[in-house]
Amino acid sequence: MITVANPIYDVVFKYLMEDKRIARTILSALLKEDILEVEMRPHEYVNDKRDSVSVLRIDFGARVRKPNGSEQLILIELQKTWLETETLRFRQYLGVQYDNPDNMLVGGEHALPMVAVYLLGHRVGDIDEPVLYVKHKAYNYDEQLVTKGLPNAFVDSLTHDSIIVQIPLLRGRLGNKTDGRTYGKDRLDRVLSIFDQSNGEGRNKRVLNIDDSLYHGDADMEHILQRLAMAAGDSKVRQDMNIEEEFISAIERRDTEILHRDQVLAEQRVLLTEQKELLDEQKSQLDEQKNQLDEQKNQLDEQKNQLQLLIKMLVQSGKTIDYIAESLHVDKHVVEAIIKL
Repeated sequence: MITVANPIYDVVFKYLMEDKRIARTILSALLKEDILEVEMRPHEYVNDKRDSVSVLRIDFGARVRKPNGSEQLILIELQKTWLETETLRFRQYLGVQYDNPDNMLVGGEHALPMVAVYLLGHRVGDIDEPVLYVKHKAYNYDEQLVTKGLPNAFVDSLTHDSIIVQIPLLRGRLGNKTDGRTYGKDRLDRVLSIFDQSNGEGRNKRVLNIDDSLYHGDADMEHILQRLAMAAGDSKVRQDMNIEEEFISAIERRDTEILHRDQVLAEQRVLLTEQKELLDEQKSQLDEQKNQLDEQKNQLDEQKNQLQLLIKMLVQSGKTIDYIAESLHVDKHVVEAIIKL
């Protein structure tokens, strides 16, 4: 077993990718392309730490040999984040690259073809593929695939492919060594196995324990492990890892507090909604009772009007107060009061 620095840390990943051989190995596996030469573009390393999340961005220029033997220059926009972030942040970075005149081909007529690579320390929804390739294609009006004349510099200047790596899903994909042989699905699995967080050392996330015998005979992977081991022994790298971990931990604590607060607020909103519904129901009942009382009052008023009319008619016919009271089963004083109206 060999103890190496965890490349999920920004400082370690940058230390790793500054080695051109390693950058070529990793990017070749991701792009499934024969990358002949790769250069980290000057002043294009960005570690954007805001109050929400840390996003590492490294831009590369690469010379690729195509299957037909021709060579092509491309731009690789690599972004890595520990935590979930807004897609707007990624889109803003891409916008900067589209607007950068240095990304134009010689002559300035078309831009360099671009591939966006996202290394995510979190899952994307319910997608269960560890590596997702999102490629643009051209179709005519009838949804038929158009291949004639493609690829085309103009089209490639306006669209780009994307590769999304979900680091939590890389767990155990390298396989085990059996009978002196190392089994893995393909080259990409071997390259990405260095990000497998299941190799972590307990609560110490800064290092991984990797069985280096699984990589014997693979010179490129042995070189990667050596570089990661050097990072683990570099005091400056370790110090920067501690600072980065403190920053991420602070974000996680804050996000946990926000999540708890949001849960409390959500529960309070539900309670307030239930109380409002109860009050609305009580108001409806009171309104119904008021309508019933109003109806009863209207009925009593109608009965009173009818009684007044009947008493006045009996008085006009010469009937006595006693007779009227006895006939209508009302109090004599009531009859007298109505007669005086």
